Amino acid sequence: MDLFEKCWQYTAAKEVQAAGLYPYFIPLTDSEGTEVTIGDHRLIMIGSNNYLGLTTHPRVRQAAIKATQRYGTGCTGSRFLNGTLELHLELERRLAEFVGTEAALVFSTGYQTNLGTISALVGRSDFVVTDKDDHASIVDGCRLAFGEMRRFRHNDMAHLERVLAGLPEEVGKLVVVDGVFSMGGDIAPLPEIVPLCQKYGARLMVDDAHAMGVVGGGRGTAAHFGLTDQVDLTMGTFSKSFASLGGFIAGAEDVIHYIQHNARSLIFSASMPPANAAAVLAALEVMQEEPERIARVNQIGRRMGAGFRRLGFNVGASETPIIPVIIGDDMHTFIAWKALYEAGIYTNPVVSPAVPPGSALLRTSYMATHTDEQLGRVLATFAEVGQALGLVG
Repeated sequence: MDLFEKCWQYTAAKEVQAAGLYPYFIPLTDSEGTEVTIGDHRLIMIGSNNYLGLTTHPRVRQAAIKATQRYGTGCTGSRFLNGTLELHLELERRLAEFVGTEAALVFSTGYQTNLGTISALVGRSDFVVTDKDDHASIVDGCRLAFGEMRRFRHNDMAHLERVLAGLPEEVGKLVVVDGVFSMGGDIAPLPEIVPLCQKYGARLMVDDAHAMGVVGGGRGTAAHFGLTDQVDLTMGTFSKSFASLGGFIAGAEDVIHYIQHNARSLIFSASMPPANAAAVLAALEVMQEEPERIARVNQIGRRMGAGFRRLGFNVGASETPIIPVIIGDDMHTFIAWKALYEAGIYTNPVVSPAVPPGSALLRTSYMATHTDEQLGRVLATFAEVGQALGLVG
């Protein structure tokens, strides 16, 4: 068989495109944070991970400009060789202090952070245990590791214990969970996970990509539960609350030192550009100086979750500013997305394999900078579209 046969037979996206319902890779003409322009069509953006609204903050923008003027547009080398700037080291120190760990290590993307960390730590004869709803980057990090992967049902602590109990006592074990789950908006039950890891001799890594800047006073899930000193590794990304691009892993100094010298996605990738690093430092300063942004985005999350429930939509177990509107059927989800899009609301339709089959949803997420008027328009539009399509009574 020709290697490209699968490409010629691939029709899933083409069928949706033919129906005029294709919702992906849409180019934005302009973006002002809470609103975007596509062509001459203006929409309220509720599909972004810009939780604190810092991508347009003057201090963040100016920091990126100044760093570019000083260092240029890129480092043209890996962190391992010529690509480490003083900016990177300052950022690592500040992040470690922020999340309450001994050390931190900055990667060029959040995806690479998970790939490099997991594959560096989980060697032959080791096991890595993941929640079935963990992010794809965690799954791929496990695939790259030489150890074996086990999975447990989403937030099912009885199943996690059975998985851990079934592993050999003498092997290395790493449990990896999302802190805030990116599609459901629910939070990993760390007060139950931590004792299980301790009971079975497993280390715990928490992916706080969607928790940083949102829960625990912005410091993440461990801080949210008061368990900072009992979570071994905290991972975060810069493409969300930190308004930039990149990622980091934080933990004990010796562990971070080992990852630094064994993570292939760090050693063999060009380092994070100076503008991105400077933007994160500025965003971190704003986050610490303006805690009202964190309070605001969580207040918005509570308001919108209650509003969707009141309208009759299923929002699952969300307890953060990530609120899924669960529809179920893929085509109905695309139809609802298109109706909302035409009415001026930008959402993200999510279907299998990003969510289980039959669980298609519109992922909505909110920013501290959304206005009350914008939020009211979102709920009113969802009510109209939901009733018109028979999604709510």
